[in-house]
Amino acid sequence: MHEEEAFKKSFDARLARRILRYVRPYWKQVGLALLALVVSTLTAASTPLFLKYAIDHAIVPKEVLPLAERYEVLLLLSAVFLAVRVVDFIANYAQTYLISWVGQHILYDLRSEIFAKLQRLHLGYFDRNPVGRLMTRVTSDVDAINQFITGGLVGLIADFALVVGLMGFMLALDWRLALVTFTIIPVFIGVTTWIRNGMREAYRTMRLRLSRLNASLQENLAGVQTTQLFSREGKNEAQFNLLSTDLRKAWVEIIKWFALFFPLVGLMGEATVALVVWYGGGQVVQQAITLGLLVAFTDYVRQLFQPLQDLSDKFNIFQAAMASAERIFSLLDTEEEVRDKPGALPVKRFRGQIDFEDVWFAYGKREKKGPGSSQEEWDWVLQGVSFRVRPGEKVALVGATGAGKSSVISLIARFYDAQKGAVKIDGVDVRDYAQRDLRRAIGMVQQDPFLFSGTIESNLRLGDERISMERIREVCAFVGADEFIARLPRGYQTLLHERGGGLSTGQKQLLALARALLHNPDILLILDEATANVDAETEQKIQAALERVMQGRTSIIIAHRLSTIRHVDRILVFRKGRLVEEGSHEELVRKEGYYAKLYELQYAHGSGD
Repeated sequence: MHEEEAFKKSFDARLARRILRYVRPYWKQVGLALLALVVSTLTAASTPLFLKYAIDHAIVPKEVLPLAERYEVLLLLSAVFLAVRVVDFIANYAQTYLISWVGQHILYDLRSEIFAKLQRLHLGYFDRNPVGRLMTRVTSDVDAINQFITGGLVGLIADFALVVGLMGFMLALDWRLALVTFTIIPVFIGVTTWIRNGMREAYRTMRLRLSRLNASLQENLAGVQTTQLFSREGKNEAQFNLLSTDLRKAWVEIIKWFALFFPLVGLMGEATVALVVWYGGGQVVQQAITLGLLVAFTDYVRQLFQPLQDLSDKFNIFQAAMASAERIFSLLDTEEEVRDKPGALPVKRFRGQIDFEDVWFAYGKREKKGPGSSQEEWDWVLQGVSFRVRPGEKVALVGATGAGKSSVISLIARFYDAQKGAVKIDGVDVRDYAQRDLRRAIGMVQQDPFLFSGTIESNLRLGDERISMERIREVCAFVGADEFIARLPRGYQTLLHERGGGLSTGQKQLLALARALLHNPDILLILDEATANVDAETEQKIQAALERVMQGRTSIIIAHRLSTIRHVDRILVFRKGRLVEEGSHEELVRKEGYYAKLYELQYAHGSGD
């Protein structure tokens, strides 16, 4: 479900229940916090009673009492009052600590679940969703849920408990004054309902615009080199400012509702105090009630509207959490299109036979154009492709950009699943293998290898501590990467920046090749345009390494240079998603077909081969 579609649905109760599932493992801590909450509520609700008894029994007693006795009563009440406040302090501390502890654990659990889900989603999901948008899920959206748990939910319970406790004390003291006070409640409910609806929509809009802003920021930072190359700084800044303006407007809308609620609740509270003073004052004049009772009731009214006023902030947190929960659970509910079957087969070792059997593949659908047509059809990238790669065979894939070569690689590694036909390794459909085992058996060196922030050693190990340092040096020497590593300031302990910043394309290719061999030394190796963007000297080093690496291994190379495919056993030629020719270089040139034209255009002119 796209996030804009998710925003059209409003399931507050269902979303709240899903959030509460994350609370269940910590029910003991929550139970202790609620017990502390009950104690805090009782101590807070009992405070006005001290005023009542102090006024009625010491300050303005009904009966004439000796001055010393009145002082004793005041001293006793003050001492008990301080003791009650100390208990309230301890209860509030325990409640705050326990709930914050639970909130941080829930934050950890939710963040971990989202990250694990993102790790399992197939690559097509990331094609449709910008990284900045997904970053918002893990950061600000999860934080909103945490605020709901630690502040909103428990605060809402605390406020509700305090309101109930205060109303109970008020009814016990004088039901008539209590009913006068409660006349404002229907008005309060109407106002909060109206503001809650407006605030919810405002928060939805804000979260959507924040996600778009983060996506734009991430994209512009990732493409800063292209931005500077084409002098797009001004245009990008204008686009970013436009998104930032939309976000500002959304926040202003939230502030409008937030600012409106506080004065309205405060006004209703003061109106209620005035009503109690008018009615209760008349009762005091008629000696129907005591002055102490009126003062206590006035204090109760002010206390009653404090949690009611706090509800505005709780509604703020609640609406923010519901908007974030819609987005988070929409992500968590996303179907994992590429997933293991029950009882998926483990992979111990591949012989290396690969079969494509009438494979049809598309990354997505496109709208079918035509008069009055609104149907969608698959945008096929591969159409009826069939071929076999024998164990240990070296095969090159050639064709124009967009012919479907990289899609072949992605299907073998099962980054995507074909819509029709089957991709098989050693006679078994790749969909029947466990993904983890399948990909461990496939070494892939891409055109633009990804390197993580960290040392060269950590990038080669990728967390596998079973690989010895001797083995790392051996493999790096095997592929020719040891020469440039030795020239670095700290050798294998040299820190790399994000995406391997500071290394040349060829150096990153050599590290990626070494990494592939370290983790898959005896199994299937797939090379994806490994020498497309390197200089001639580095290419010679990589080619020398590839000659050694490919011996005895099934190897598939996406070829852009003649030197890359000079020593392969067979060439598969793709055109517009179809396999149109196959054979050796000499055979295909003699045919004078599509490959011969590509050779003439791409290799014969200026290549020197």
